[in-house]
Amino acid sequence: MNIRRVGIIIRKDSPAVRQAGLKLADWFGQRGVQAELDRIEPDMDMLTILGGDGTLLHVAEQAARLEIPVIGINLGNLGFLTEVAAEEMHPALEEVLAGRVQIEERMMLRTQLLDSGGTPLDRPRFALNEAVILKGSTEPLLRLCCWADEDYVATYKADGLIISTPTGSTAYNLSAGGPIAHSGLHAILLTPICPFMLESRPVLLPPQAKVTAKLAQPADKVKVMVDGALTAVLQEGQFLAVEAAAKPLRLISSPHKGYFAILRSKLNWASCDCGNPLPSCIRAASAAAE
Repeated sequence: MNIRRVGIIIRKDSPAVRQAGLKLADWFGQRGVQAELDRIEPDMDMLTILGGDGTLLHVAEQAARLEIPVIGINLGNLGFLTEVAAEEMHPALEEVLAGRVQIEERMMLRTQLLDSGGTPLDRPRFALNEAVILKGSTEPLLRLCCWADEDYVATYKADGLIISTPTGSTAYNLSAGGPIAHSGLHAILLTPICPFMLESRPVLLPPQAKVTAKLAQPADKVKVMVDGALTAVLQEGQFLAVEAAAKPLRLISSPHKGYFAILRSKLNWASCDCGNPLPSCIRAASAAAE
């Protein structure tokens, strides 16, 4: 990567993070890199996110559309997407400027609300984590018909349905009992929320599948949430169509920790021995077999 111009996206309503952003802009400037706060332009070589996962999710659609690589510095809370810890920021960015970087292509979802004749009711929305159909607070349970392409999957009786990417598998999907899917996979996960029948299990679909869902019976105030933002209220006769977006998010991974190191840290897998490398003889045997 040849980094000449970067955007620094900061968490809103945080004077401390804004001050960190100004200091980082100076840091980039000392290295001959033009840095601008809270701007995303097509000719930028990289976006640096200062905040938490919510800050990154807020700009994921635009970054993916413009194909601008993104690196996340965790100044928020959990930080699955903003992988780089605050104390690792400058060493990690030095690695990026030196070209020693790995860029992952994270699958995104395109969601579209349709009327009964298949006509779009709004512009498409894009998700890095998930699209969720969620019942109103006073609704007992939803009944949701679901299809994968033209194949009928099931009619879920549940509090809702999560349609997620592998990146989003560690978000709402995980809380609802769905599986963890490695971020390198391209797949779509269907996970019912608190299903009435225990037989209603999560389903893993191929990335080319198009998921369609509709209400099987009337219900009030059924929300459609895309990466945590309310985008629509699902009405009787309407369909929510979800499929893989044409462009992935280009996410710069942390140069200091791998995928499972992040899982162990964020999910508090304290019983795991974090310093347990694969024995060299096994690595050598695997290489010889190739």
